[in-house]
Amino acid sequence: MSKTVNIMTDPGADAESISAALANRLKQHRKEQKLSLDELSRRAGVSKGMLVEIEKGSANPSIAILCKLAAALGLSVADIVNVASTPAIHIIEQADIPRLWSGSSGGSARLLAGSSGPDMVELWRWEMHPGEVFTSQGHPQGTFELFHVEQGELQLGVGDDVHTLRTGSAAVARTDAPHHYANQSDELLVFTMTVAELSPLRSIK
Repeated sequence: MSKTVNIMTDPGADAESISAALANRLKQHRKEQKLSLDELSRRAGVSKGMLVEIEKGSANPSIAILCKLAAALGLSVADIVNVASTPAIHIIEQADIPRLWSGSSGGSARLLAGSSGPDMVELWRWEMHPGEVFTSQGHPQGTFELFHVEQGELQLGVGDDVHTLRTGSAAVARTDAPHHYANQSDELLVFTMTVAELSPLRSIK
């Protein structure tokens, strides 16, 4: 399995502008809620030092850290990276769609659009080269994800349950447990994914 890097260390991404945008929006949301760095650190389970570096625009936050911060602020990741919906229609130009994960062989995960949190829906597009893998510790209770494979084969694992989705296949998975996506084939994998993080009363059975 290949190692992964993220947006801040990917030379193909505009790391400086993404870092600055994350810094400004995180600081804005934290101050709007009148939270100190210490309190946000406690709520999110993210070190105060990491928060300081993120707000300075010099950190390297992973998707997992962004998810923790968003949950602690009652937001979605889309809110933080500024691709969340607003009233009526919110257009996100191609150049403004952020890459939030990069594989060591050139793969990528882009957050195309999303609704505002805490109940939120996000639309992602993933490209994974042979051998690349993404792992997650699991999202809040009730989170589920919808998948559609456009090209290649997706190895989708939740806990000990692992399945292979081939071109044209779709799936629904509860992802409030540790899970992974991987490309164990010899060709490019392309899939779209919708993440829904809803309150337990409104989540799927």
